[in-house]
Amino acid sequence: MKRLTLRAVFGSDLRSVLCGLVLLPSMVGTLSAQDPVAFDPDELTAVEDLSESLANDLLDFSIAVRDRDSVAVSRYFADRVTARTFQRVSFSSNESVKWIEKVSVDFSDLPPVLVSREELVEDWFEFFEDFSEIEDARFKVEDAAFVPGTAVDRADSQFRFFIVGRDPSGKRSWLKGAGQLHAGREGEGNWEISLLVFDHLEMSRAQVDLFSEIGLPAGVSVSLPAYGSPGSDDFVYHGAAAGDIDGDGFIDIVATGISNNHVYFNRGDGTFRDVAWEVGLPATPHDGTAPLLVDYDNDGDLDVFFSAVGTQMLFRNELIEKGRLSFLDVSFESGVSVTALGFGATAGDVNGDGWPDLFVASYNRYGRVMPNSWHRATNGTANLLFINQKDGTFKESARAWGVRDERWSYASQLVDINGDGRQDLYIANDFGENALYMNRGDRFQDQAARFGVLDPGNGMGVSFGDYNNDGRLDLYVTNMSSTAGNRILGRLFPETDSEGGLLYKLAAGNSLLEGQADGAFVDVTESRGPFEAGWAWGGIFIDFDNDGWEDLYAPNGFLSGQSMKDT
Repeated sequence: MKRLTLRAVFGSDLRSVLCGLVLLPSMVGTLSAQDPVAFDPDELTAVEDLSESLANDLLDFSIAVRDRDSVAVSRYFADRVTARTFQRVSFSSNESVKWIEKVSVDFSDLPPVLVSREELVEDWFEFFEDFSEIEDARFKVEDAAFVPGTAVDRADSQFRFFIVGRDPSGKRSWLKGAGQLHAGREGEGNWEISLLVFDHLEMSRAQVDLFSEIGLPAGVSVSLPAYGSPGSDDFVYHGAAAGDIDGDGFIDIVATGISNNHVYFNRGDGTFRDVAWEVGLPATPHDGTAPLLVDYDNDGDLDVFFSAVGTQMLFRNELIEKGRLSFLDVSFESGVSVTALGFGATAGDVNGDGWPDLFVASYNRYGRVMPNSWHRATNGTANLLFINQKDGTFKESARAWGVRDERWSYASQLVDINGDGRQDLYIANDFGENALYMNRGDRFQDQAARFGVLDPGNGMGVSFGDYNNDGRLDLYVTNMSSTAGNRILGRLFPETDSEGGLLYKLAAGNSLLEGQADGAFVDVTESRGPFEAGWAWGGIFIDFDNDGWEDLYAPNGFLSGQSMKDT
């Protein structure tokens, strides 16, 4: 019986290089000057089918754990299980980081024992009594080898898991661990776990709740249909911007959406009211993506610019003129109604004349158009740079300023990198290298390689801050991380293959680049992180706990896997 040892891709990230490796094996040879390790496409397909099946069962198993459904949990265990399972550990912290207490337990020297399914489930649910609430549970396989059979398939795997919830006193708790898992299945039935051995467990407990979810009572909660269903079938992302648009001293919110756009007026009592229809902003999407609040006409109130998949949009705030909040669509007469795949926008005074200019990061229709390279794509759509003419109009000048980039740009930020008083431009590009355009006064020059900020990856977000309080700007770049991608790359490319090493970067996660005295940046991700945040988007620097040190935040999530069950 042949043993399939190609490392499995559980919940495969069907995107970027992973998409090419998993779905289009014939493309692998185009990714590197050195041939990848030889593999059998039929074998790869067989492993992927088994991987997808096991991944889906483990997702259902995770949901059963989250719901404390002992009957459903039992279905995924064999009659007899070799286990080194949860152990009751009194929470006696051996480490503390700010407001979080931690305790780690090493079980590697504890011999596993053979127990019945009923005994194991009973032990688990006794342990779950330490959680007054379970919000999420995930069991993920990191590595596996399969032995397919005519009657029974078998899997030998390494796994990680986490459980997030609250302890009996209501404090937020997070349990995570790793270990070995053996499973088998008959025909098309469920996988049944026959060995489950934890190597170590780590529990964290927050002494305080810094944040609470209040979207619904605050009036800003929106429920969306599942992706791919009617009303949510377009590959367009949406965002939000916050600022005081009515001049009352309270922060309001402008957000784009699938069914309609929103202008959340802050009542000043912790609640919001959606007034999009009342103030003249379009309630229908018109393919708007990321709103940007900027006083483009320097009259003292915040106007709204929408980057968009289609023509870009600008709405002038008439608060100063009329004494009440209302917006007027000036997209056409201002000169910004230019077509692009705008996924984000940023504002800054590019030419130093005291008037804000606008930059739009333009992407492409992924799925309809595929990148011409997984790590140096150049077939995106052209970015836009609108130079403010100081008379209510803009002139699109990306080519003249040297920033008409077509590298699948996703996010950007204007900031003075070198302290010369000019706004420089950093762009996070999907499918490859990022750009750092240094402002030379009348044009930009890409100096990303010189400054050490190419950061090749699936760039999704940009943020500048000062994490170490040394007075110099640091850079946080949001990328995609995928253990599945690293596994398959490890199989296909030798460690000495520099091009393969570059592909590893595409699945490595977010990056922290530390500013140096000479103006360059050094990648400190490994020593300060790592910052693996899954399918991450617009991460930012923010001081969560007001202690004077900037923390890092990254939203994440997407759909992947043939079954669409993996998120």
